[in-house]
Order: sequence, then structure tokens, then C-alpha cells
Amino acid sequence: MVTNDLYGKSFQLKFVRPAQMLLFANAVCDPPLGQATVVPYGETVKFTVVLESSRSFPEQPWEAVLWHNGHEGQQWQELHMQEQSEASSILVINSANRAGVYRRYFSATLPNRPSDVDAIQFTLKYRTVKSDRWRWVNDGTSLTDGNLLFQPEVPPSELRDYLKDYSPDISVRSVPSDTPDTQLWSLTTPVVAAEGTESGWANVSLGVPRSFTRWFSLVRIWSPWLAPRHGKDTFNPPQDAVLSSFLRWDGLHLVLLAVSGVDDVLTVFKSDGSGNVIVSARNDRPGINQARVIAAVGKTFETASAAVMYDARKLVNGDEYTSRELRAEMKIAGENDMKPQWMENWYDGLTYCTWNALGQDLHENKIYNALSILADKKINVTNLIIDDNWQSLDTDGENQFQRGWTDFEANKEGFPNGLKHTCLRIRKEHPNIQHIAVWHAIAGYWGGVSAKGSIAQNYKTVELTKETSLIPGDKIRIVDASDIDRMYDDFYKFLLSCGVDSVKTDAQFVLDLLDDAPDRKRFITAFQDAWTIASLRYFNIKAISCMSQLPQILFHTQLPLNKPRQMVRNSDDFFPGIPSSHPWHIFVNAHNSLLTSHLNILPDWDMFQTSHPYSGFHAAGRCVSGGPIYITDEPGEHNIALINAMTARTTDDKTIILRPAVIGKTVGVYTGYEEERLLKVGTFSGSTGCTSILALFNVSPRTLSELVNLASFPGILKNDHYIIRSYTTGEISPSMTLSSLAPIVSVELEEKGYEILSAHRLQSFALPSPSLHTSPTHQPNPNPALIAPIGLLGKMTGPCAITAFSLSPSPSTPTTQTHSLTISTTLKAFGVLGIYISTLHPRSIDDDLLVLIQEKVVPVETVTVDAANMVLSVDVETAWREMGLEAGWGKEVRVVVLMR
Repeated sequence: MVTNDLYGKSFQLKFVRPAQMLLFANAVCDPPLGQATVVPYGETVKFTVVLESSRSFPEQPWEAVLWHNGHEGQQWQELHMQEQSEASSILVINSANRAGVYRRYFSATLPNRPSDVDAIQFTLKYRTVKSDRWRWVNDGTSLTDGNLLFQPEVPPSELRDYLKDYSPDISVRSVPSDTPDTQLWSLTTPVVAAEGTESGWANVSLGVPRSFTRWFSLVRIWSPWLAPRHGKDTFNPPQDAVLSSFLRWDGLHLVLLAVSGVDDVLTVFKSDGSGNVIVSARNDRPGINQARVIAAVGKTFETASAAVMYDARKLVNGDEYTSRELRAEMKIAGENDMKPQWMENWYDGLTYCTWNALGQDLHENKIYNALSILADKKINVTNLIIDDNWQSLDTDGENQFQRGWTDFEANKEGFPNGLKHTCLRIRKEHPNIQHIAVWHAIAGYWGGVSAKGSIAQNYKTVELTKETSLIPGDKIRIVDASDIDRMYDDFYKFLLSCGVDSVKTDAQFVLDLLDDAPDRKRFITAFQDAWTIASLRYFNIKAISCMSQLPQILFHTQLPLNKPRQMVRNSDDFFPGIPSSHPWHIFVNAHNSLLTSHLNILPDWDMFQTSHPYSGFHAAGRCVSGGPIYITDEPGEHNIALINAMTARTTDDKTIILRPAVIGKTVGVYTGYEEERLLKVGTFSGSTGCTSILALFNVSPRTLSELVNLASFPGILKNDHYIIRSYTTGEISPSMTLSSLAPIVSVELEEKGYEILSAHRLQSFALPSPSLHTSPTHQPNPNPALIAPIGLLGKMTGPCAITAFSLSPSPSTPTTQTHSLTISTTLKAFGVLGIYISTLHPRSIDDDLLVLIQEKVVPVETVTVDAANMVLSVDVETAWREMGLEAGWGKEVRVVVLMR
């Protein structure tokens, strides 16, 4: 027992009351309290508790008891937990205030649940063994009991088992599902015809979802954007929902999707205040139409949501919903063999945007100055976005939302020599910039097209009635649908002639603001198709779609797979001056990606500034998003270290981001923003079974502690062994599997805190014992080496730099004949490569290891060993430079480690 205080001195306290020690103790549980944990059929539930007590008191023995109602009749009983001394090696990631604690680990396995119980509640109490008083973990907090939801062996098979009392006006048809372990239904209901300028409407009840404990919806927070809403017990989203999911007490997930963009019908879900899901549909066609809903039930949200999205894609992929012009353009693209790698610079290059950086009073000199400072700081951006305020507009001095577009050419005040002059100078002075994009609104500008100017003179324009919103007034002038193809073709041809090869097309929600049914029918799809065709024809789809999360565009433009992936803004803006917006921004993006990850897009989490109180928080979010990274730093206000953590340099001297293989999204679908839980965003590098990445964000206004289970990481294989590494500390956990005693990491994050954990799958290889200086021969080694590639150290998504990794016996050559194992790693960028090797100590760099790059031995000083974490590091960039190597045609770097 420890009898010294935090500073190593003997305790001066003569009497320490157990009640005092309880006040300064903390318990964290996995599965978590206050949350619902789904238990697959036939699996047992293993509890782990970490009990922390202050080092300001002498160390004392503690005990912990689980209290649960998992018995016949749901009677509450206690289950004593066993202390586990062998769990003391659990990786602990502390905040600055957490170091001064003792930790004890307890575990218990829940007995088999009674056959008549779907769900079990549980809580926790603890005390020192000398105390006669227990402390309940819920005392003095808002923390509620945890719930265990046990899935059935065979789920109910009828939709009426999941929705109670849905309207007889709804036609239900069971359809085959493309995802495993899911049931799928197609639902339709009539919508009356539009008459004159008035759309036809229908509001039909889907009934009340049966037996659910939590719900999640993606709602139209306002016209351009989606955002998450959460609730318990009663379905009552405050805005119209596009997707809603219900976690049932039996652990099954019911997912409902409202389909739009088919036959000019807009469909959403509403609440009637009594828990019913109302299908609300708007028909812009003169004939009776159909509203479409897809429902799925699955054992996971991921499979059920994939089932509804895959089925929706079948609805919109048909030729009848694709214009003849778009089909022709895609045929040309296919004949030209457009390949995703052609988009490498656009997808993976670091981008600089002028919006927050240079303000609304935009001038070419500001752009030149900002780019010169970036170059001086050796910040090597690949893409430049010239954002709003370059265009020629009318009504100087009016609110920007009232101004109209007058001419293709840039405004004379900011760009006196024209747009082409600006682009040519940028490309001449900064050859690293591969792509220059300019901003414009889908209808020209925020206020549409001016009645004055060359655009109104050269193209037919019309004044339409619209809703009043961000864009004031009830009228807007835009190019007529009959002329929009020609206008976009001419405009993008002009931009290309100026040296612009990409666009950011904003304010697309204006199409949904149109009031009159005939206008909505004529313009919404026509504008989307004209823009898509022109961006494909002139820019190979190097276009960013912004303010475009209206349902018609989600389904008509973004869901089909008939064109290359497009970048689409995934949420509302980055607002640098509003502190409360930053955690919400990450939270919204992580949840919106639950839907947008199924679209044919790369979600864009918006630009951010690297010198900002939340800069690291935003950077981590962008790195795990799977989408692009844009910075909008004010000139000279750059966090170089943070930029380096997000990017890496390639052999051809380009700067790239290290983008994961899949879109990052929350793994806590039903956890609300106010629940004071860490937001967990999961993704992975490579295929399933490779490196899994889980980013943690504290979106709460206080410090949070949690146990993060290996099962939270996406793509983890049941029987494989993993290590978990912390990005912020570089520490590595012991090897674990999903069935280990405690497959967890203990994490505490302060407000604004973030962490990126990576789970690396271990491969084993039998090696002889290392050549010790006292032994001239190798000895048989009964313990095989466990090896995993870590990736580039110091990079937020360092594993994503690896394109290939393999272990093999070393070939018998003069160079390798004394070595037993070849570890081969291929990288797409420079940095410090880390490889975990469980038997690294006490191997010697000089005697037992040989490192080669492009088949040449690297300088020994570029190879180091982190003995504490068993990581071999190779400074690939320094070795490359000192060895004078040059890239081959593939531009990749192959690093080989030979081990005795």
C-alpha cells in the first residue's frame, strides 16, 4: 500500500475518513452508463470498471458492485466485481489534470439473461473496504442507468411488427435487400396533383414505431442544410426529417428513408406531436403522383441504412430520371476513360480558400500577397479557391443577398486586368498550384441575375416567385430553363479560357425556395443537370457543390453512380468568431456523414483556420472525414506544425493530405449532443482488417472520461489481435482481441480536447532469438514476433500513407542471407515511418536490423528505436535526401526492413 503523497512525502493526515475518499473518487464503466448497448444474440456481456481515487489520500483497497435487473421478474440484484491486477497495463490517455490518481480495475460477466427479458438496466456502486457506506455512481450527477438490449435469434418479419397503425392509404411491398441480415419494404402513397401554381400535398401517417428506446433523425435544419436530432421514447423532431432511425428495446434498428427527386415529388417526415411518423409529400406535377418511403430493419444501423440507400439508388439510377444530355456526356467520359487517379490533386491536395482569410472586400493583390506568404512559409498548397466577391454585380452598396450577377468577367474594382490576368500570374508565380477554382451561386449570385448587364442581354431571364429566407424578397430573376444549358456552357468555357479549371457552386437551395409548382418542375432538375453537364464537360467534375442538401438534389444529383465522385459541402459553415459553433460543427458533420457516406460524393467539412483556439479540433475532424482539407488562414497566421500533421510531401514535391479509404462518420448514432459523451468518428485505412481509426472529440463544456472498447473501432475482425496507438502521446496498448479480459483504452479529454486512436492488426512471424553480444549464434524463440505497420508518425492519419505492407521470409542473397524476415512497406509520401515489432527489444540496429529504401541501405542515423512502445522508426524523407534518390514512374517509396 502506498503511504506517500503526490510529491513523495509521507502523509501528514492522521485520520482519513472513507467518506472523504469517496468524494474524490471516480468510476468509469464499459458498457457505459446512460447509454443503450446492443448485445447480439448468444453473446455474453462483460463489464469493466476503472476506479480512480486521489493520490492526496493513502491508497486503500476498494470494491465495486454492479446492480442490475437481469433476473426473473426483472428483480434488482447485485453482482460483485472482481479486481483484476493484470489489467493494470491498460493504455491510459490523460488530460493534464488526471495524473494524480490511483487506478484499480474490476470486471464481471453478466449471467445469462432470462428468456422473457429484452432489456436489462444496470448501475454501479463502490466504496473502500473500510467504509460501511456505498457511493452510487449516479449520485449528484445527471448520469442515468445503462441499458443492455438483447437481440432476438429471429427478428419479427412483418412491417406491422415495427410500425403500429399505419394508414391504409400506404401501399407496402416487401422487396429483396442487398445487405445481409436486413428486411426491406417499399412504401408508396398517392399525392394529389398540382393545380395552377399550387403544388399538390399529402400528409399520411406511418403510425407509431413500436417498442423503441431512442431515435435519431437527419432533419432540414433550414433549406440548404441537414443536421442531427435525437430523442427518447416519443418521436418529435422539430424540423422535417429525411432519414429517421429507431433503436428498439430488442436491439434491432428500424430505418426510414423519405425519397425525393423522383417524378418531381419532395418527401419528408414530420411529427404530429403524438409520436406518429407523418409522411409529408409535395407534388409539383399536374397529375396524381406517388410519395416513396423505404423502410429497413437490421441488426445494426449500418446494415439497415445501407439497405434503404441501396434501394433508393435503384429508383434514381434509371435512364428515365437522367436527361439525354447527361447520358451523352457520361458516354463521352466513358469513352475517354476518365479515371479516379486523374482527380488525385483535386481530392488529395491541400487547398487554400480566400473566404475567411481575405474577407469580402476581395482584391487580386490580397490573393497575391496571401499566396506569397504561404510560399515563404513553405506551405505548398495544390488548389486555390477564389471565393465570393470576385464577380461583376449590380447595386453597389446593397446587401450581398440582394445583388445580381451582370457579367462573366471579374469586377473591375478588384481585378482591374481581368480574371485571366490574375490566374496567369498565380500559375506563373506559384507552379505548385495545380487547380484554381472560383465561387459562384447556382443562379449566378445570391440575388440571381441582374436585369442589367450582358447576361440578361445574351440569355433569356425570368422573374420567379420565391419564399423569403436568407435571400430577401419574394422575387428572384434567373436564367430561364430553356437557356440554362447554353449559359452554363458559355460561362464555363469562359472560365477555362481564363485559367480556371474548377468551381465552387453555392446557394443551390434557392431552387427549393421557388414557390410555384410549374417553376419548381421546370427549374430544379434543369439547373442541376445543366450545371452537372458543364462541370463534367469542362472541369472533369472538379466542382464543389455547396448549400445543396435539399432532398431533390441529394437523390437526383448526388446519389446516382453515373459520374465521378463530386465534392459536396457536408454542413453549415465554419464560423471562426462563434465559440459554441465549433464542437457543433464537428458533431453535425459526423452525423450527416451517416447519410452522405452512401452518396456518390466526397463530403466536404468546410474550410477552417489553423491558428484558432479550435484549430486542432477542426484539423482532426477534417483528417478523419475522408474528404478534402481546405485552410482559410489570414495571411501570416499559420500553424505550421498543425499543417505538417495533416499533410505529407510526395516524391514529386507535392503536398498531399492523408485521406482515409472510407468516409468518417459517428459510431454513436443515437447519442445526443447534450448527453456529455465523447463524439467518436470511425474510419479506416485500407480494407477491412487493416488499420482502423477512431477519432474522439469532447463536444461538451466539461472534462469527460470514458473507456473506449476495441469493438467501437470499425472493421475489427473477431479473432485477430490488435494494438491501439494514441496519436497525441504515441503510446501503444498491449495486444488485445475482442474477447480479451479488458479490450479497452481509458481516455480523458478536456473541453476542446481531441484524440485519434488507431487500431493496428498484428501479424505474427516466428523469429529466432536476437543475436546478443554474449551469444554468437541465434537461439530458437518460442514467442513469435507480432508486427504491425503504424504509418507516418506525427501525422493525424499516418496509417493512410501506407499503400502496401507485407511480411515474408528473407531471400537468400549476399545482403540478406543472415536475416530471417523481410518487412516491406510502400508509402505514397515522405515522413517518419513507424513499425511496431513486439520483439524489437533487445535487438540492435547495428547487428540485427537492416533498412533499405529503393534497395539501398539507409544511413544508420535515420533509424531509431522507441523501446518503450516497441516501435522501429525510419526517417524516410531524410534518408531519401541524403542518399540522393529519385522517384520512379510510380512516385511511391518502398521501405524494406530486414530482421534477424
